[in-house]
Amino acid sequence: MSMAERIATRAAYGKALVEMARENKDIVVLDADLCACTKTDLFAAEFPERYFNLGIAESNMVGVAAGLAACGKTAIANSFAMFSAGRAFEQIRNSVAYPNLNVKIVGTHAGVSVGKDGATHQCLEDIGILRTVPNMTIICPADAAETYHALKAALEHRGPVYLRLGRLPVETVHDSDNYQFELGRGVLVQPGSDATIVTTGLMLQEALKAREELLQDGIEVRIVHIHTLKPLDEEIIVQAAQETGLIITAEEHNILGGLVAAVAEVLGERCPTPMARIGTKDVFGKSGEPHELMAEYGLDAASITKVVRETYAKWKA
Repeated sequence: MSMAERIATRAAYGKALVEMARENKDIVVLDADLCACTKTDLFAAEFPERYFNLGIAESNMVGVAAGLAACGKTAIANSFAMFSAGRAFEQIRNSVAYPNLNVKIVGTHAGVSVGKDGATHQCLEDIGILRTVPNMTIICPADAAETYHALKAALEHRGPVYLRLGRLPVETVHDSDNYQFELGRGVLVQPGSDATIVTTGLMLQEALKAREELLQDGIEVRIVHIHTLKPLDEEIIVQAAQETGLIITAEEHNILGGLVAAVAEVLGERCPTPMARIGTKDVFGKSGEPHELMAEYGLDAASITKVVRETYAKWKA
């Protein structure tokens, strides 16, 4: 599978939001004084009467979004993941998820790939936090094409959704015109029989690069991509475990509570399988260049290749 031009998922989101809002007049957008960063400035320019800047008051923003949703609007609340999912958690739980309102929470700038903004802005806990909230759907797209379809699915879904996006421009893997996106269904990206790498977000691109390296060692790795972390596609994970016997999860998130936890919960109940975890090791991020941070935290293709080689060798021994 070839990888085309680099586009940040937040940039793809901003353009897709404007396109979809032209068709859906009930969409209203709220932001916490970060529209140039979340790319909702495009929406604000075209639909100023449907755009609300709530200032640096994320909890209030989510509360207002809940009120608008209660009045029949499709409310989309935007900020950095650290603040939309972190600071506003109580309002997400009690004002949005508890009454099951049609509010979409968008968290941009997730993970260490944010770069120089540093630890205070590099959210590595958001998936784990929001997975515990009833009625919440969680989507973490890999590229621009998947972001478009993820937003479309989120808007069609009635109820709370958390959409996790990134700042770093990433390669486009999927063909937008032919991509079949289904909420709650994983994607078999590459076949393989020796082991499976389960990815979410931009870790798909890194896993695909690692797969090419591993083929040189005679290790054929299956790539399963999980864009919807909740509800989780259990069947594609169980099938991969049964057919390859070894699961490695890869996420730009803490190894506690995120993708690996979701996968392990399923396999623990249905198909106990040897596993390895790729993610941040229960630590905070730091300021730096995105690609250097990806390498330092063991999230780049070279790190994935190393983990798979070592885990596969131990498993076969």
